[in-house]
Amino acid sequence: MSTGKAAQRGLSLVELIAFIVVVSAAVAGVLGVFAMTSRGSADPMIQKQALSIAEAVLEEVLLMPFTYCDPDDATAASALSATVGANGCTATVEGTGPEGENRYSVTVRLDNVNDYHNFDSSTASLTGIRNIDGSLITGLADYRVRVSVAGQALGGIGGAESLLVTVTVDGSASTTVVLHGYRARYAPNALP
Repeated sequence: MSTGKAAQRGLSLVELIAFIVVVSAAVAGVLGVFAMTSRGSADPMIQKQALSIAEAVLEEVLLMPFTYCDPDDATAASALSATVGANGCTATVEGTGPEGENRYSVTVRLDNVNDYHNFDSSTASLTGIRNIDGSLITGLADYRVRVSVAGQALGGIGGAESLLVTVTVDGSASTTVVLHGYRARYAPNALP
């Protein structure tokens, strides 16, 4: 019986250290990819939150009346022109901008599409992203909403009868979402 040295050979210390170094480098590379992926995974959430805020504000604005008169005016639903008098407003012609109204007020709330022109959540009396009742939405302090309303022709509808509403939401990580919507004046319908 002969026992050779080759039959009993194991790992040397140098081979073991080389194996540990190679495996450690591979694990470090994989962990680096995980770290980079998790760092970037917050960006879609910020983008999605900004988009949700923009959609909600755009819907809020577009659902408002678009009348010649301030909606508080007695003839707001029937006025045929933006004048005071016959076929027009009783007292208050609707202008561009809030006219002393506030998005978060209980008594003098924005009540017309035009009232939202130049709304900026960072300069409003109550800053931050808030519900229409004025309550702060937690977790959205890093977002800013701006609204622009301008006359814009749409197909065969003139610029005085159609508005382009632009909602811009800025979020953290240089995220900006811009949504546009049109609102046409469809009432009152004058009878021939």
